[in-house]
Amino acid sequence: MPELPLDVLMDIFALLEIPDLIRAGSVCSFWHSAYSTLHNQLGQYKRLQTPCLLYASQSDGENVACLYSLAEKCVYKLTLPDPPIRSRHLIGSSHGWLVTADEKSELHLLNPITGQQIALPSAITIEQVEPILDNAGAVNKNKMWDLTPNDDPSEFSDCLYFRAFVFPVPPTGSYIVVIIHNPERYLSFARVGDYKWTPLPGQSYEQCIHMDGLLYAFTTTRGVYTFDLTGATITRNIIADKLQNDKTDGYTYFVQDPWGDLFQVSRRFEVTEELFIHTEKILLYEADMAAKKLVEVNGLHDHVLFLGRSQSQCLSAQAYPQLKKSCVYFTDDETYVSDYKNNRRDIGILNLENDSREEIVPQLWCNWPNPIWITPNLTRMNTNS
Repeated sequence: MPELPLDVLMDIFALLEIPDLIRAGSVCSFWHSAYSTLHNQLGQYKRLQTPCLLYASQSDGENVACLYSLAEKCVYKLTLPDPPIRSRHLIGSSHGWLVTADEKSELHLLNPITGQQIALPSAITIEQVEPILDNAGAVNKNKMWDLTPNDDPSEFSDCLYFRAFVFPVPPTGSYIVVIIHNPERYLSFARVGDYKWTPLPGQSYEQCIHMDGLLYAFTTTRGVYTFDLTGATITRNIIADKLQNDKTDGYTYFVQDPWGDLFQVSRRFEVTEELFIHTEKILLYEADMAAKKLVEVNGLHDHVLFLGRSQSQCLSAQAYPQLKKSCVYFTDDETYVSDYKNNRRDIGILNLENDSREEIVPQLWCNWPNPIWITPNLTRMNTNS
């Protein structure tokens, strides 16, 4: 059978989502050439990507991650660089990048699609962390100021890091990483290539988003603050000391909708007899910044939410026809998950119209590291800026 012209094949490949695109590129040398050309000319590849569920299974080996495609309802296996993915904590996921913490609490950015991995500044450069040295003067483990060191260094990552976010810097092709960390839910950030973490004022943070060129940070008391991370001097601007609403409880997320507005998601759960977390209801509130209050809204209509340890997303069901409209796709978001590595995870789909719940796939995988949403991204980060 005669081969299709390269440009025609590339036009076809440009319609595929990344997992299927990678599979197509492995069919033969000619198809791989089309895949490589499209990969290297990202301007030609603008296909919207459906979030995938990333997890690991003991039977696949220490360095293999599984990527479950919601669009194709199948699993892809990815071999990732050291340290082994099954020894890491997954602290966050944004823009196709994972933020992981290894057994010594050191953070890495990892793109599981391209395999690119970038070391972030050492944990000992976080203002509230004190290194503990061994007899040779090397860092043996860490502790937080005013807290005793953890006997298990691998569990210290669970205590230290609460959440991480990755935001692009469009002019440079690089990224900024923001972490929320203990002991008091402080905020620190670093640009890729920095040698240390830079602290930001305030505490009790629980969520961040990047909007209109600013970092928006939300506290456990529903305070809203912004930071401009591009200037030489960084100050905290108060948007609202407290968004008024006495109904919110459970896990809380702030999400930007496709029109640029903000709303808060309240995820309520129950604890089963086996002490498993089970999401049972999700409520939505529009954030009225002018009035400094939260107003309950009824449903998602033709949209879809993704919640969990990853960056929260609100997507159009029309743009993503493989997804179920008016539904919330969620993963486990419990803190200190290393205390119960073998527990069943709170993962599923909740229909907001009737509060019915369904499984995404049968939970046949090992539950460590904690499964997380990731939106595949072929872009390689520019580390020279």
